[in-house]
Amino acid sequence: MGREVTRRSFLVAGIGAAALGAAPRAGAGARPADPFTLGVASGDPGHRGFVLWTRLAPRPLNDDGLGGMPRRDVTVEWVLARDERFRRVERRGTVVARAASAHSVHVELGGLDPGREYWYRFRAQGHVSPAGRTRTAPSPGAYGGPLRMAFASCSQYEHGYFTAYRRLAEDDPDLVLHLGDYLYEYAPNVYVAGDMNVRHHAGPETVTLANYRQRHAQYKTDPDLRAAHAAAPWLVVWDDHELDNNWAGYVPEIPDPPAPQPDMRARRAAAFRAYYENMPLRRSAIPRGPAMRLHRRVRWGRLAAFHMLDTRQYRHDQACGDGFKECPEAYLPGRTILGPEQERWLAEGFRRSEARWDLLGQQAFFGQRDADESVRKVTNMDAWDGYAACRDRVARSWMRGGVRNAVVLTGDVHAHWAGELKLDYDDPSAPSIGTELVTTSITSGGDGADSDPAEQPMLWINPHLRFHNNQRGYVLTRITKEAISAEFRVVPAVTRPGAPAHTKARFVIADRDPRLHLEYLRPYTGPALRSDAAVIRDTIARETDRP
Repeated sequence: MGREVTRRSFLVAGIGAAALGAAPRAGAGARPADPFTLGVASGDPGHRGFVLWTRLAPRPLNDDGLGGMPRRDVTVEWVLARDERFRRVERRGTVVARAASAHSVHVELGGLDPGREYWYRFRAQGHVSPAGRTRTAPSPGAYGGPLRMAFASCSQYEHGYFTAYRRLAEDDPDLVLHLGDYLYEYAPNVYVAGDMNVRHHAGPETVTLANYRQRHAQYKTDPDLRAAHAAAPWLVVWDDHELDNNWAGYVPEIPDPPAPQPDMRARRAAAFRAYYENMPLRRSAIPRGPAMRLHRRVRWGRLAAFHMLDTRQYRHDQACGDGFKECPEAYLPGRTILGPEQERWLAEGFRRSEARWDLLGQQAFFGQRDADESVRKVTNMDAWDGYAACRDRVARSWMRGGVRNAVVLTGDVHAHWAGELKLDYDDPSAPSIGTELVTTSITSGGDGADSDPAEQPMLWINPHLRFHNNQRGYVLTRITKEAISAEFRVVPAVTRPGAPAHTKARFVIADRDPRLHLEYLRPYTGPALRSDAAVIRDTIARETDRP
């Protein structure tokens, strides 16, 4: 059966099979309600296996965070097949969904064939889950075929419908990277897009374990998000909203004083535990209280190495009180956004890499972005600009390590960007040493608007930046030995469901050439933008406005 037929039948029949927890029928011996309301997922693929995930929750929005499940363990059957009809079963088994883990299931498989697709599903309490599709990476010594990789970030449930996740699934990726802000912690209608939110969070601001479990469950009740999870294996890392806006280490967004805050260690522990329970992560990521090892390296044969970074847990607090600032403190040599251990781990990974492409999956804008057209330098203290010495160390470590092609993949900023990376951003003639691709949000910020990149003043203030667009969407890449092609995919609206997707721009990065080559730019036909100063203010506000 052809790949296109497999994808379409999967999207229509497999994903659509999950109901959202209808009440059980009355009468003696009635079957319990469907526990698979949150769908299925897979993640962290290696050449011999991956993780399969589900969580039982017949009533996912219950305030206790337990999804309507009894306070006892439940046995779950799982099956892995070589075809979508499950006629060629590869493996099957059982696993215990423990009440202490909110009845989440992680099946970590090995010993499978490299470089091939598999299909999986679960059975529990008389119900069968939707099917998911996953795959193994190529053998370590093989390049394999072209890799279709999509990456996304920033899905605020209240700001719109997750249509971009559905379109991402329909683009048939082999691998999906989620670069943070998978959910948002705010109470209902605290963080408002435009005049109003189109949906509403259940429960208060997330502080307790029950709060975080409920919020994760609410997000996965969205059918478009479930479609994206079921379409391909995911590599996930968090940003700030999975815990608390702009948190840094053990420092919350608003320290106490001036405002009362929950115990940050306890809040971290609750958020990390719920994150692991609700994501397709390996056992190595199981949190230990307020600590969780999330940075890791995933190899896709000889074609690509994905260095998945954690820029929140080990960073110093933001300099100069956060925000866009002119701030000498940002350049202090001891400041780090990764922490010393993660910096050493990354440098060693660069030194040992034999991949054609080394890709950094991470959260904060990496390249310099000056927001002031004068001689002042006004940059974002929450991004790598606030940790300039650490950025320099990382860039020099990939150069010392002989990395052939360095590409940074970024989320967080609610807009598409693309740029070339330098050691000296103040010298426009300095050679490029890598490339940065930045995905916009899935919904955060509401609909946004199309624009002409040439009218974004940050592009001429920072000539190493080559592209900007303020619509919602994701980035779809095609990775081969010769080049990476990156399509900046957008949907025209998220405040109404079902919008189509189109490509706003396509860039190519050639092997051993860190420059961005524009292949396509969809023409802009809308009204002229406002003044440069107003555009810059709006750009900053999208990233830094705090409810």
